[in-house]
Amino acid sequence: MELVKLEFQYTDDVTVINREQFEVHMRLYEGYINKINEIDKLLMKEPDLEGANSTYSKFRGLKRGETYALDGVILHEFYFENIGGYETQPDDMIKRALDRDFGSYDKWKKNFVATAKASRGWAILCFDPRSNRYRNISLDAHDVGNVQISIPLIVLDMYEHAYFLQYADNKAEYINKFMNNIDWEVIKARFESCL
Repeated sequence: MELVKLEFQYTDDVTVINREQFEVHMRLYEGYINKINEIDKLLMKEPDLEGANSTYSKFRGLKRGETYALDGVILHEFYFENIGGYETQPDDMIKRALDRDFGSYDKWKKNFVATAKASRGWAILCFDPRSNRYRNISLDAHDVGNVQISIPLIVLDMYEHAYFLQYADNKAEYINKFMNNIDWEVIKARFESCL
């Protein structure tokens, strides 16, 4: 089975990034689609399973590339889906959930912004079913820092490719514009899937 690129369209309600930044980012996303499909084909051929080694082997390289490329696809899809909203605040259901685990919506927001500033790859608000709580997590790479079985709710790409063309080294401006461009209707549907 091949993964197919989802067709995200740039619209005027995407205010966190401009059209040029969006299109560059979409090409990168398409590259992850192509790589996971290439890796899947190679893994289907059972490449040197006997030579698998934790220091170096072709199989190890494919397995490391598999999670990196697949997570790159999934996280980019979550990111593109959750930008482009006009509502500046979530509804009461989401606020109550964030109040429970962070003390208040404002405390969650400050924590999420700090998480984004500290992240080299992704800042994610996720639901962790194991501890039955919401967490802001920081990923240094697509597949480094994930919490197993967690459900991503808000996904912010913090790799430099996500903002540098438009914001240069002004990471804080990008983060703040993202916070004002979250599509809370998309987030609400994600929250409801955790109930």
